[in-house]
Amino acid sequence: MALKIGDIGLRAASAVVLAPAAVLATWAGGAWFCALVVAACGLLAFEWARMSAPRIWRSVGAAVALALITAVIAAHIGQISLALILLVFGALAAGLFARSRGGQALDAAYGVLYLGWPCVLLIWLRDLNAAQGLYWTVLVFAVAWASDILAYLVGSAVGGPKLWPRFSPNKTWSGFIGGLLAGMVAGAAMAGWLEMGRLNIFWGGVLGLAAALATMAGDLWESALKRRFGVKDAGNIIPGHGGLLDRVDGLMFAVVVVAAGRVIVLMLGQGA
Repeated sequence: MALKIGDIGLRAASAVVLAPAAVLATWAGGAWFCALVVAACGLLAFEWARMSAPRIWRSVGAAVALALITAVIAAHIGQISLALILLVFGALAAGLFARSRGGQALDAAYGVLYLGWPCVLLIWLRDLNAAQGLYWTVLVFAVAWASDILAYLVGSAVGGPKLWPRFSPNKTWSGFIGGLLAGMVAGAAMAGWLEMGRLNIFWGGVLGLAAALATMAGDLWESALKRRFGVKDAGNIIPGHGGLLDRVDGLMFAVVVVAAGRVIVLMLGQGA
């Protein structure tokens, strides 16, 4: 696969426009970061509805968005257990609502869980405390972005055998390996640069590798979902990237791995 300079330029331009808002909200934390995640939940919910329930996407999107935003706000005020319970009941309610409108209940319910779980964990990570919450959130973004970008660049430049042609014909083994290495380096760099308790450079690299693997898995999983729903992109809100879900599919899986790493560090009594 040839390296597409124009496509890379469009992706870079989109990142230059969108990244500052995400970085500033992450730095500020608190209500600003919660607002960022709430806005993302709304966009993701309607993208999911347009893919999974195109005939009734507005009503299903509203139901999914309401379930997601309710859980995220509960997480922001420190009620993580309540947030997870709300996700389960929100999925049930969205599924029943979609069914009442002639849609697929399981698709709507799965959308709430698929999108909501990583959003709640992202809020939990950032809101832990001022310094550590920021560091761990930066780690998530750094690993996911590094692995995603390098996977695209290496795969485009090197090419070679396809990773999973049935669901994602453009992804290659070379890009997969490049993405894993980039995530490992990013994790080690963040652990070495930031004060993260027992997460030293070695374990940061291990966590980065695991999170990069999750990033690749999230990307492939979304490709499989799009193939199932018969769409090329989740949306068209971001030039060069498609929809927001196309941009954060790997991040959604990576945050679960990083949150697990954070729990382990907390259990060891370090980095609180």
